[in-house]
Amino acid sequence: MMLPELFYNAKATLGESPAWDAKTQTLYWVDVLEKRVYAGSKLFIQLDDYVGCLAPRKDGGLVIAQRFGFWSFEPDTNKLITLASPKGEPSNNRFNDGKCDPRGRFVAGTMDHNEQEASGSLYSLSVDGRVKRLLKDIRISNGIAWSPDHKTLYFIDTPTKDVKAFDYDIETGQIANPRVIIHFADTFGFPDGMTSDMNGNLWIAMWNGARITQWKPDGTLLEQFAVPALQVTSCVFGGADMDELFITSARVGMDTASLGKYPQSGGVFRMKTNVTGMPTFEFGN
Repeated sequence: MMLPELFYNAKATLGESPAWDAKTQTLYWVDVLEKRVYAGSKLFIQLDDYVGCLAPRKDGGLVIAQRFGFWSFEPDTNKLITLASPKGEPSNNRFNDGKCDPRGRFVAGTMDHNEQEASGSLYSLSVDGRVKRLLKDIRISNGIAWSPDHKTLYFIDTPTKDVKAFDYDIETGQIANPRVIIHFADTFGFPDGMTSDMNGNLWIAMWNGARITQWKPDGTLLEQFAVPALQVTSCVFGGADMDELFITSARVGMDTASLGKYPQSGGVFRMKTNVTGMPTFEFGN
């Protein structure tokens, strides 16, 4: 297994939410605060509001969670089409992390843009456009992943420093039986984005931790991989054999000394692994 190498020196303010489109072998990711969607190293869409996350659609294009709602992006026409908006979201909230479940629902969470209030929720957008709230009272909605058998959903509310597991009903998209499976000590930094591999292990990006951590779902730490960026935000498996881990990072709020120590902060990194990763599921039937 190699150490992470720089894939694209993006200098992103808040690089986040990588997604791998297996059909086109394309890595998509976002810069939340710059309102941008990237395809690999190329700017793909410049939006007019904060973009939290995205996923490829089964019929082409992308589904995107922008500040206040869900949108479909049609690359052929370069158009954004509104799909749905959750009701009752506070005006200072925005969407953050999210991804599709194995049945094509888009699961994404919101957060207080100022990171103060526990005003966020976790939502599920069905293929027919219905929005269902799964969780509330979240500070910073972050990492989402599923187990290989699709029976468990993992979720991170970053300030809690916990990874929670929920029973997941793949037929209905409902969650139940929450339990904490990992609690991070202060020395790790804060858990941010997350993905899983076909062995059922979790790969978690550490904000202010300059690393990716790998865990068994019983809470056993397997390995840590140093990343040359202080604020590691998320990761996703991709590549032709689904054994490459793509890692996003941020440089927002970093002072001159921190940037001097981690000059590649805001970059996108790639690491060859010895496992097969879970796929990025697509939106749609």
